[in-house]
Amino acid sequence: MKSAIIGVTGINAIDNPGPGTGVARSLREDNFPMQIAGLAYDALEPGLYMDWLFDRRYIMPYPSAEPEVLIERLSQIKEQFGLDCIIPNFDVELPLYIRCSKTLENLGIRTYLPTKAQFALRNKANLVEAAKNWGVSTPQTITVTSLSELSDAIAEIGLPLMIKGPYYKAYRVSTRNEAIQRFHQLAAEWGYPIILQKIVSGIELNLVGVGNGKGNHLGMVAIKKMSVTDLGKIWSGVTIYHPNLIKAAEAFLRHTQWKGAFELECIAADDGRIYLIEINPRFPAWTYFATGVGINLPSRLVKAALGLNLPPLKTYAAGKLFMRYTYEIVTDATPLQALVTVGER
Repeated sequence: MKSAIIGVTGINAIDNPGPGTGVARSLREDNFPMQIAGLAYDALEPGLYMDWLFDRRYIMPYPSAEPEVLIERLSQIKEQFGLDCIIPNFDVELPLYIRCSKTLENLGIRTYLPTKAQFALRNKANLVEAAKNWGVSTPQTITVTSLSELSDAIAEIGLPLMIKGPYYKAYRVSTRNEAIQRFHQLAAEWGYPIILQKIVSGIELNLVGVGNGKGNHLGMVAIKKMSVTDLGKIWSGVTIYHPNLIKAAEAFLRHTQWKGAFELECIAADDGRIYLIEINPRFPAWTYFATGVGINLPSRLVKAALGLNLPPLKTYAAGKLFMRYTYEIVTDATPLQALVTVGER
């Protein structure tokens, strides 16, 4: 069978890691014949130097560029190296890829993404209302765009609380001054609205899966967070089977008809109720954990995107441990020079 060429974005394996290296590692461990192109936005993204993961590496235009710019770059890559399927892994680039999906398909580049309407449902600002329709609880949430609205929201929710950007980053704040500082920081970095959320006590649970666009899934794995970084990224975790979390995920899929990768971030309260904190519309940075326990979600997504038959879905064992670690790559400067001067290697 002809080797498939898969493009993977989000390969910035830094202290706030993107999902791309875990996605690529998962693809590498499948027996499906493929080559992988790493797609980055900066020449210093560590994934560009992981020769064991990527066959080719390319610098991409920023997702704020016009759709024509993205299409032109991907067309160049397809002509030069080939490109059968692409897995975008950043929230901020997904609207652009969703918008361009039909054009990409006409070029022979498959995607497996939610629709524009599905993507809007999981927006942090819209999540509370949407989740009600699924029968899923959410913490009290208020969106703000000004300091006066921030003050009113703090008075209503109370301190401490969580303050979040519209796309990334979340901070626990305990004082009004701290909330104001984070408000300005998040607005400058990600824009508006800023989301304030009541803190719910309980166990932090996450679930990664791939929706099939028909109300069902191609696989799901749930974990309990054991430790996190200062930015809230999972550093260690353990696989679990939590019936209420599975029910919440199934309700989300059934009501949204979600297509593509997703991650649910939840709190299991002491009374057993699941509170939905966020829905991420792509693979999380810990995606390889699912592969490590036998559920290779990136591989299943690619096969579905290419219209191939999927092998039967396996079950995974609860109680498996995930531990992230850092690793150093030592090389000469030639790869960096090539990426800076010609935008690829």
